[in-house]
Amino acid sequence: MAQTGPSRQELIQQGNRAGFVGRDCERAVFLANFDIPPGEARQRFRFHVHGTAGVGKTFLVQELRHLARERGALTAYVDESAGSVPEALAEICAQFADQGRRLKDLERRLAAYRDRRHEAEAAALAALAPEPGAPPGPSAGSRAAVELGIAVAEATVPGGGLIGRALPAEQLAQSADRLRAGLGARFRNADDIELVTAPERVLTPVLLRELRTAAASASASASASAAGWIVLFFDTYERTGAYLDPWLHETVSRASAGGGLPATVVVVTAGQRPLDPARWSGLDSVTDVPLEPFTEAEARRLLAAKGVVAEPVVEEILRLTGGLPVLVSTLARDRPDAPDAVGDPSATAVERFLKSEPDVRRKVAGICSLPRWLDADVFRVLVTGRPDDELDALYTWLTGLPFVGERGERVRYHDVVRAPLLRLERRRSPREWTTRHRRLAEAFAEWRDDVGAGRETEELWEDEEWRALLLEETYHRLCARPSASATLAEALGLLVEAGRRDGVVGRQWARMLRDAGDTTDHRVLRTWGRELDEALADDDAGVRRATDLLLARPGLDPAGRARAHALRGRELRNGREYERALAEFDRALELAPELSLAHYGRGVTLQLMGDFPAGLAALDRADELSPDNALIIAGRAETYQLAGRYEEAVADFGRVVALVPTDVRALAGRAVCLHELGRYDEALTAYDRALAVQDDHLWTLVRRARLRRVMGDLDGAFADFDRAVELGPDRAWIASERGDAYRLVHRYEEAVAELGRALSLLPDYPSALASRGAALHELNRHEEALADLDQALTLRPDYPWARQTRSRITPHTTTP
Repeated sequence: MAQTGPSRQELIQQGNRAGFVGRDCERAVFLANFDIPPGEARQRFRFHVHGTAGVGKTFLVQELRHLARERGALTAYVDESAGSVPEALAEICAQFADQGRRLKDLERRLAAYRDRRHEAEAAALAALAPEPGAPPGPSAGSRAAVELGIAVAEATVPGGGLIGRALPAEQLAQSADRLRAGLGARFRNADDIELVTAPERVLTPVLLRELRTAAASASASASASAAGWIVLFFDTYERTGAYLDPWLHETVSRASAGGGLPATVVVVTAGQRPLDPARWSGLDSVTDVPLEPFTEAEARRLLAAKGVVAEPVVEEILRLTGGLPVLVSTLARDRPDAPDAVGDPSATAVERFLKSEPDVRRKVAGICSLPRWLDADVFRVLVTGRPDDELDALYTWLTGLPFVGERGERVRYHDVVRAPLLRLERRRSPREWTTRHRRLAEAFAEWRDDVGAGRETEELWEDEEWRALLLEETYHRLCARPSASATLAEALGLLVEAGRRDGVVGRQWARMLRDAGDTTDHRVLRTWGRELDEALADDDAGVRRATDLLLARPGLDPAGRARAHALRGRELRNGREYERALAEFDRALELAPELSLAHYGRGVTLQLMGDFPAGLAALDRADELSPDNALIIAGRAETYQLAGRYEEAVADFGRVVALVPTDVRALAGRAVCLHELGRYDEALTAYDRALAVQDDHLWTLVRRARLRRVMGDLDGAFADFDRAVELGPDRAWIASERGDAYRLVHRYEEAVAELGRALSLLPDYPSALASRGAALHELNRHEEALADLDQALTLRPDYPWARQTRSRITPHTTTP
């Protein structure tokens, strides 16, 4: 049902805005920018608000957002609740949709990004079987990229899904082009590999196109004053800037193929620190907006707006607050009528912020500072024993306090006020402090159990709601007993699990540890959180650095250390340090002999080293310890396939399909093995079943086309190839596959044309060059054939089929 009135959050914002005073200069500068015609040199692309905590950055940003809306601008607001660029883009999409502007292409690509993260492991499966006549070994470039696919799969995909294991380059990659096909064949669009490995690179051009369309549409229908403005607000930049600032600079400084940001887009960022001068000093379209505490005049205006005008009271508030807006507003809200009625905003007297309130309200404000965020459910865990209508009234009062701000569907205390309130609560009654945190932990655990009912833990780690509840549960357990080694060990072990799946999730856990340390004034927790956060900030080596840190000092229990060794083993394997990786898996098994994850990691590493018997033995042990684990079964199925043991591979792929009947990768892998066994009808059925699940699965379409050609169904084969080309017109590997199919059925002119198209898409494509050379040879165009084959061999000297084909041509071109 459509909402008929403003939401609670909107009412809170409206109430807050009604009391906004000051910052006249900053507001005027921002508004003046709307009066400058887009594209003029005077126009400013970006405003960066910065200043100390409590100086009113978020309050000003919300005011600027309202001013932009009044000018008819399309706006979006993003804070630290978005942990990555894709999450920030998703928030922009959602808020634009609320304003009637859908960014449909970007929404689709974000949905694809989420899906492809779960499919990244399939990148290493694309070269499951060699082409007819293809050489037995890969180039060095092919090997490196296949291994990159492995790293992407394990770094981005949770262990509980069906993860196609990385396959040795010697068995999988036939050339650099085969690698591209291998990493890309499972994805629908040409940039889906980058969508997983570098989502910003793929999503940003889509965002820019959408913004240009939105700006053009808005300009066409807007008044002259509005001019189709779009304003993006990024708050809490001291936290989000680590990933947003490089991306934003790249977006501004480099135009995409279709154009850059429209001139009507303005970005407002707000954080505690100034902009990085090394990054932004060269752009004169950026306006720095430093915020200082209120001037005396501004503070007096705020106090007057709150009804505080008695000079002795005003002077006392100015003395105590130093003009810090959040404190001025908090002390003024009770309209003290004498200097001695003004509370001292210090850790020891912060309770007097609410001196004039009834005892129940003061108590509610204090105990509700304990959670990192509030909603009505969390509120009712802490505030009990009262009628529902009274609880509703208390919650409304609390969310209207000056230091309680709305963030999405939740509210948070301002850090400047929450910190002293927490200190006061902890010191006043340590036992109540512990009891309340335990009660919160139990509530979050109960909600988490409800969300996770009936699902495996591995699957749940991909559920954002479940993860958020587990995160807060752990935070409150740490706050209840910060010195308990078992509680810390459990938290660090969960951080290992988070880091195994996603660096952004890992950083959330590190920041939670830091917050718990700050809340309890516990040095060990604070140090762990800070150092792990710094380690995980490195996108390339963050997980490795974090595991080094975790294993270098006490903290983890034996089970956690085993998992950390297994995680470091994975990172070493992704870096192709196979011997060191095996040593890490061995250390993990010394600590936890029945850790199936470590046996599995050993198996995959041995597989990459070409030792299939040892790899299978490790995977067998993993399967014994964790039966019906699709990840392990799929890894063993692929290892059987690489070893040429197709019957066993078919059986294992069948087990995977029995567990997850709609898994396209397992269906296609089974089909490939049935094809190799000459069981063509069964293979065709398996391909059909896979395509019934996902009819645009390019790799499966091409593999079915190969099978149909072998079965003599040329019409069906080329129908599949045509469909694949329709879905991926810019995919060189598909053009190469279809061109080679033309060659194999002696349609040489068509083969030359299609292989030429492949080479126009990817000029340095060895197999396309070799195949076109063979087709040209059949057309008696021997000089052209030799040129293609020579180029293929230059690109890949270890290409036996190209060399053999060339040797057959030489007699036709040698002068007697």
